[in-house]
Parts: sequence; structure tokens; C-alpha cells
Amino acid sequence: MEIVENIFKTLEPWLITHGLKIVAIIIVAWLIKTFSGSLIEKTVRKTVVSKNFISPEAEKKREDTLIKIFDTTLKLIIWIVAAIMIVSEFGVEIGPMIAAAGIIGLAVGFGGQYLIRDLISGLFIILENQYRVGDVIRVGDISGTVEDINLRVSVLRDLDGTVHHIPHGEITKVANLSKEFARVNIDLGVAYDTDLEKLIKVIDKVGQELFNDSEWKEFIIEAPHFVRVNEFADSAIIVKILGDTKPLQQWAVAGEFRKRLKIAFDKEGIEIPFPQMVVHQAGK
Repeated sequence: MEIVENIFKTLEPWLITHGLKIVAIIIVAWLIKTFSGSLIEKTVRKTVVSKNFISPEAEKKREDTLIKIFDTTLKLIIWIVAAIMIVSEFGVEIGPMIAAAGIIGLAVGFGGQYLIRDLISGLFIILENQYRVGDVIRVGDISGTVEDINLRVSVLRDLDGTVHHIPHGEITKVANLSKEFARVNIDLGVAYDTDLEKLIKVIDKVGQELFNDSEWKEFIIEAPHFVRVNEFADSAIIVKILGDTKPLQQWAVAGEFRKRLKIAFDKEGIEIPFPQMVVHQAGK
């Protein structure tokens, strides 16, 4: 018991001075972190300039992405500064630590250049609004929904549920499949004996009916419609069908349109042919 009292008496001056300062640093850091989130959100919502050609949903996704990145970065800075201040309260000299960190930084400079490349590329991706959290993008042979973005990496989840972490410095080309609007793009094969005028009427009618359907009209900007005869293939005439939809709705709309088109073709006797081969037998 006496040993404990001696330890307490020894630590008491330190706890009253440095201990209270450490507690104060932690509390202040926590308060700044807590209130900074709300401040960042309000600032971004007010300062981000709206663009006429971007829908409210797309604008909100852009703002949410910026808020998430700024909030994460600021919290990291707050806790780093708090950790340095706490370490100094234990009597550790910060100057030599910073100098040592600088030497270590030089030693790993070759690897650090990749980190800097990732950060700079990430900054441009964010500032140029190339894609946002919730967008569907394709990077190389990887396609998926953007679940998270920070200054260094983007996190994508593909249709199989696999999560991909892609460093920004490795992104040389990115395709955004969900920005501003999307498109139904169908190449459809029909038999060579098909009445093309009748075919055009059926396609446009089905597209217009889908566009007017109360369950689908909110997703469609322009009804799917016949555009042109695209190709004379071996076993079919290939026609091009296009239509515009809201972002991320192109797959659902295209699937419903194909279903309705097949039902209409069956009723009208329009054939979607199998691959065929004509064999000519030489006379004996």
C-alpha cells in the first residue's frame, strides 16, 4: 500500500500538469472532429457550383463524395496533430522525430513517389468530377460500382460482389457508365424476309408503350426506337435500336424492352433467326 502511495505521490504533479493537458488535447480533438463534419457538409453544399446539365441526384452524389474525402482527410490531420502534442507531453522531443521522419522519407523516396503519384491523380479525379461514390465505372477490365473514394484509391464492387482497390496512379483511362444520362444500345438480328417497314413500326410502338408506362416512364428520357439497318450479317439483318435513360437505368430498361419486343415479334410473326448455313451440292 505504501508503494502505491509513493507511486501516486510521484505521479501526482505530472498528472495535474501533463495528464490534464493530454485529456484536454483528446477532448478538443474529439470536439473539432465532431463539429468539423457538419461544417464541411454545410460548406460544400453552399460552395459547390451547380451545373445546368447535371441532375439533382448527380449533383448530390458529387457533393457527398467531396464531403467524404474532405472529412476523412481533416480527421486524419486532427488526430496526427493531437498525437504529436500528446507525445510531447511525455517529454519526447518532437524535433528529432520530425528530422528522423524526414531521413526515413528520403530513404523510401523511391516508393514514396508512387504514393505522391496516387495522391495527385486522386486530386485531379475529384476536382474534375470524373466519377463519384455510387457511379458505375470501368477501369481497364474491371467494372463496378464506386463504393468509396479517397485521395489515394478508389474502391469498386463488381457484379460478383468482389471488391477492387485501385490506386489512382494506375488509372490511365476510366469510363463512367452513369454520368448525366445512359443509353439503351441494342443490335437486333431479324430474318432476311422480314418486312422492314412493319419491323420499324413494331419497334417504335413497343418503345413508345414502354416510355408511356407509369412504372417505367420516370426512368426513360427518350423512348427506344429504330435508328438504321446496321449490317447484313450471314443469317440476319442487323438493326440498331437506341434510347436514352436516367443514369444506371439502362440495363433494367433494356431488359424490359427486349422482353416486350420478343412478345410483340411473336404476335406479329417477325422471326429472330438462328445462325444458318446453306450447303450447295454439286451435281454428279
